Amino acid sequence: MFLQNLENYQIILASKSPRRQYLLKELCIDFKIVETNNVDEIYPENFPKHEIPVLLAEIKAQAFSDKLTDNQLIITADTIVLLNNEVLQKPTDYNDAVNILKKLSNNKHTVVTGVCLKSKQKQVVFSSDTDVYFKKLTHDEITYYLDNYKPFDKAGAYGIQEWIGYIGVEKIEGSYFNVMGLPIQKLYEELKIF
Repeated sequence: MFLQNLENYQIILASKSPRRQYLLKELCIDFKIVETNNVDEIYPENFPKHEIPVLLAEIKAQAFSDKLTDNQLIITADTIVLLNNEVLQKPTDYNDAVNILKKLSNNKHTVVTGVCLKSKQKQVVFSSDTDVYFKKLTHDEITYYLDNYKPFDKAGAYGIQEWIGYIGVEKIEGSYFNVMGLPIQKLYEELKIF
């Protein structure tokens, strides 16, 4: 097994995201899942936008500080979509999702994921950026995607691993898996030296 340095740790992923769970599972790591309940994902209004996901990942990890035992390592993450320095959140409803995808259409945006690794003795935070270039999406393509995939739990109102990614994404610069919600290669490298 790789990551032998983690053999004495119980790995915990604090995320209800099925994408994050899937990606961590693909690293062949045994882990358990807990959800980050009652965590206020609030940041100062003038906070640097690229640093928001790292701050939110730290806040999520902090919620478990008092509960961690000596042999536990918790992984938290947060992903945002930045378009022209505007943070695109998860859509509030169908119409909001249409408007978000219209903004992304024929544009480049940046997906930023912040990750926090925390044990009782140590904390490591890092982030990853990926630039995503969308073609011009038609209204029919947008509504087809929303009707069939319902991406209302995703920042930026889309999942790159779904239909819209196949037909809409012209190119990416950076980690594909980061756009899914976890920069898995960078996470692996950080876990190796934790």
